[in-house]
Amino acid sequence: MQNSPHMVMWRTVQGQEVKDRRLSRDTIRRIVSFATPHRSKLTVFLVISVLTALLGVVTPVLAGDVVNAITAGDEVSVVVWLAVAIAAVAVVDAGLNVLNRWLSSQIGEGLILDLRTAVYDHVQRMPIAFFTRTRTGALVSRLNNDVIGAQRAFSNTLSGVVSNVVSLLLTVVVMVSISWQVTALSVLLLPIFLVPARAMGGRLAALQREAAQHNASMSTQMTERFSAGGATLVKLFGRPEAEAAEFARRAGRVRDIGVRVAMLQTTFVTALTLVSALALALVYGLGGAQAILGNLDAGDVVTLALLLTRLYSPLTMLANARMDIMSAVVSFERVFEILDLVPLIQEKPDARPIPSGPAAVEFDDVRFAYPSAEQVSLASLEDVAVLDSRGGEEVLHGISFTVLPGRTVALVGSSGAGKSTIAQLVARLYDVTSGAVRIGGTDVRDTTFASLRETIGMVTQDGHLFHESIRDNLTLVKPDATDEQLWDALTRARMRHVIQALSDGLDTVVGERGYRLSGGERQRLTIARLLLAAPQVVILDEATSALDSTNEAHVQAALGEAMAGRTALVIAHRLSTIRSADQILVVEDGRIVERGAHPELLAAGGRYAELYETQFADQEA
Repeated sequence: MQNSPHMVMWRTVQGQEVKDRRLSRDTIRRIVSFATPHRSKLTVFLVISVLTALLGVVTPVLAGDVVNAITAGDEVSVVVWLAVAIAAVAVVDAGLNVLNRWLSSQIGEGLILDLRTAVYDHVQRMPIAFFTRTRTGALVSRLNNDVIGAQRAFSNTLSGVVSNVVSLLLTVVVMVSISWQVTALSVLLLPIFLVPARAMGGRLAALQREAAQHNASMSTQMTERFSAGGATLVKLFGRPEAEAAEFARRAGRVRDIGVRVAMLQTTFVTALTLVSALALALVYGLGGAQAILGNLDAGDVVTLALLLTRLYSPLTMLANARMDIMSAVVSFERVFEILDLVPLIQEKPDARPIPSGPAAVEFDDVRFAYPSAEQVSLASLEDVAVLDSRGGEEVLHGISFTVLPGRTVALVGSSGAGKSTIAQLVARLYDVTSGAVRIGGTDVRDTTFASLRETIGMVTQDGHLFHESIRDNLTLVKPDATDEQLWDALTRARMRHVIQALSDGLDTVVGERGYRLSGGERQRLTIARLLLAAPQVVILDEATSALDSTNEAHVQAALGEAMAGRTALVIAHRLSTIRSADQILVVEDGRIVERGAHPELLAAGGRYAELYETQFADQEA
């Protein structure tokens, strides 16, 4: 596989950090495991790469034979047949190049598919703690830039090394067999080019690292500022002029780096062209003199000149081969970093489903501490030098209560008291540190993930929606739902008239995070999704906080219908929700400090009475 000289030099220049890398046996083994499914195509790919290298040497030899035939006064047919041979080699070479490109794309795209699906599947199994710490952009970069960088190891670097080694060896052998003196003198010029080229590579790597950092900063700025929430924040409280100036500063620096890189590339190509021209002049001068003296044939001089043009490119590529290979290895290792993160929450091999029918929720002396950063994340994914060492401090202390089927328990307390943490433990978004959370008498750690999803339905305060249609957002919980079932859920969530008023109805795209809908509409749509799922256990984490009083009354009626005969755990700041609960748990500092019904807790004059006076008295009035 032939590459233009400047592409060979600059195609895979990477950061300085790859220079000190070493190939470990484990990394090689894992790379081979990803390559194994493509081994047959890889074998053919490498064989064709060798053949194209062979053909690259044949053409100059045939060209030299043509010149010798002409100077020797051979018959016309000899020259014609040599020309036909050159044409045949060109046709075969073109066909092999097309076939090799097809194989290269098959192997490369297949490897990208394997790596991306492996990473995507693994990331989906990571706990919520992983996503609360990780930068989304860093994850996307692993799925895009690093996966593509790893793919180049097979589609470009591997074939390039093989074909260039073969081409270099054959070229040198043929040139030496013709005239070792001319060959030696031609190669002496190579250090004049390679030494500055390697130094230039280091300068380019530093520039590219700086440009990558500025591009990453601009990407982060655009991602945050161009979202609906970010744009609103900037318009309300930000400084658009300062934001634009900062963006322009970074973009300007990237422009300046681009100019310097272009000049470095031009300098390199010019230097290579100059050295090649000097070497070519040497071949013509020395070789021509030898031909006149009768030591060489004229055709040999032409062959040497043509082979010389094929000598510098492989040498340049091989001089930087280690950098290319280690750059690909770095990409593989960054992908393996993700795959090596062990999901903190895993399904047991003998996991069993939760028994069907009404299910109770039981907390048995539950203690919980949020996992530390090193348990769930990577410094490179958080854009920090060292992971935060904090973590492991207990936030729930001996929580015990039971919610019977068909009953509703409300959690109240100060912000940060641990209410949402309790709700998340039910859905097994986190695992308890000690004690147990049971649903239907089964520890959630012993159940299957599918069973948990079918049994538990949760509506959170932010009411997240995907940038998809209303139909897609609803059928997330029930892919086979009919339109009748969708409209029924929307009717019960008091959203039918809103959706019917939209031009595309159920096929209306709600926008990123559902920003094309109002806050109350987004929340009611997520409640419709819950109603469609019809789970046995319902968790509402301040689900009505975004609704006005009128909408709340409608949705409360729908939720009351949906929760009939089901277990409900509700975190609420609305008095109406708390009053209808069968039991109220007052949570403070990770402990249940009071429990009972609204009247008795109010009469007790404790912490609940204080919360009532500060949060709920105005609602009652």
